[in-house]
Amino acid sequence: MPVVVQEDPFDPGAELSRLVAGRRDMGAMVTFTGLVRDTGAGDLRHMEIEHYPGMTVRAIEGMVAHATERWTLGAAHVVHRYGRMAVGEAIMMVATAAPHRGDAFAAAEFLMDYLKSRAPFWKKEVTDRGEDWVTARAEDEAALGRWS
Repeated sequence: MPVVVQEDPFDPGAELSRLVAGRRDMGAMVTFTGLVRDTGAGDLRHMEIEHYPGMTVRAIEGMVAHATERWTLGAAHVVHRYGRMAVGEAIMMVATAAPHRGDAFAAAEFLMDYLKSRAPFWKKEVTDRGEDWVTARAEDEAALGRWS
């Protein structure tokens, strides 16, 4: 299954092993795992992520399909969590496998840029000072321009 949206923690190593199990035609695997980090005053208690289940999976599946059409990939996999997560926990993972590294790297970067800016998730940071919804960053939006 190329897209998994779940509340439970996941093991990036196990996900990667499943992605390429039995494959002998892939020469490159690229992975990225995003973690909850405290970018503020060091008082982040936890992050909460919300989504619309059917809409979210369909949107990410569309991104993966586009990447698979654009680059020569043997496999692509996205895992994204929702719910409450502590600092240091894995939020998401993108993994791509291809015969050659260039396609694997490019597809992984493409998926990361689109997930960051277009995937229908809403993130809230809960700190000692209160709660704040995370807003889009201009640099994340600008990164999409290179894929046009």
